[in-house]
Amino acid sequence: MKFKPLLGLLAATAAALTLSTSAVAQNYKSEYRMSLVVGTAFPWGKGGEIWADMVRERTDGRIDIKLYPGVSLVQGDQTREFSAIRQGVIDMAIGSTINWSPQIRQLNLFSLPFLMPDYAAIDALTQGDVGKEIFNLVERAGVVPLAWGENGYRELTNSRKPVRAPADLAGLKIRVVGSPLFLDTFTALGANPTQMSWADAQPAFASGAVDGQENPMSIFTAAKLHTVGQTNVTMWGYVADPLIFVVNRDVWNSWTEEDREIVRQAAIDAGKQQIEIARKGLIEEGQPLLKEIEEMGVTVVKLTQEERQAFVDATKPVYDKWKSQIGTELVDMAEKAIANR
Repeated sequence: MKFKPLLGLLAATAAALTLSTSAVAQNYKSEYRMSLVVGTAFPWGKGGEIWADMVRERTDGRIDIKLYPGVSLVQGDQTREFSAIRQGVIDMAIGSTINWSPQIRQLNLFSLPFLMPDYAAIDALTQGDVGKEIFNLVERAGVVPLAWGENGYRELTNSRKPVRAPADLAGLKIRVVGSPLFLDTFTALGANPTQMSWADAQPAFASGAVDGQENPMSIFTAAKLHTVGQTNVTMWGYVADPLIFVVNRDVWNSWTEEDREIVRQAAIDAGKQQIEIARKGLIEEGQPLLKEIEEMGVTVVKLTQEERQAFVDATKPVYDKWKSQIGTELVDMAEKAIANR
């Protein structure tokens, strides 16, 4: 008989927990919108798919995420993505530091020409104090950052000729993203930089209206750029494009502490997988991805240290100009981290 009060208490507690879980579920959206620039055929989009699947599984479906590639939630304008996340038009995203630099000028750090000479340099920034400072800046801008991903080194391609020196770029019409820093960099190299959306760029390559572009090699292969005249590749590693996994602040605050931790850890785990996918074929001995590209009839130029230095020297005035605009202290911190990698 004395166990009846205890049983009653346990039953009441279970009922309360059920009601609490039900109340939480009612506060959750039936679907959370994740913005991506590209689809799951690309390592970037694959990272979004992995993150969404992990979250769905680990929360037992409480948080169900739908992918919206092509930045379709902002009519394809990737420079508006960050503002849309802050405003709640977008719930979650894996975004490019380049695309978000108009809203957070310090993100231009990663676009300084020839700052990061190798993958160890990227890791030294994103996984160290510089990465923490960048996350603080993103947080202060109104969005919750959770983990790092990677789009990769942006290599140069064109339809005209192999490029081994700045002089080879003279007059070439090169499609670039909507960033003043990219315009300055290619102008300094003697090219004719042309700001253009990715959707518009591909037919422009095919018609010959635009000579070339710069993007990670995973984009080159997934978009089959060799079929639209891009038959010359220069591996110069002039900038890399880290990605950031983020959540809208109000959405983040609407979740339980337990679910927030699940989403954060899933972002970290997905980010690590995504980086591995983005680097595949480029970090292994012999760089098998480049061999595959050469088999497509593409000429791949690998610069010597001396050849690469000529590009570094040509873009030094741009680097110095933007160092002060980004923040000398932050850039100094980054340079030190890379030197000590």
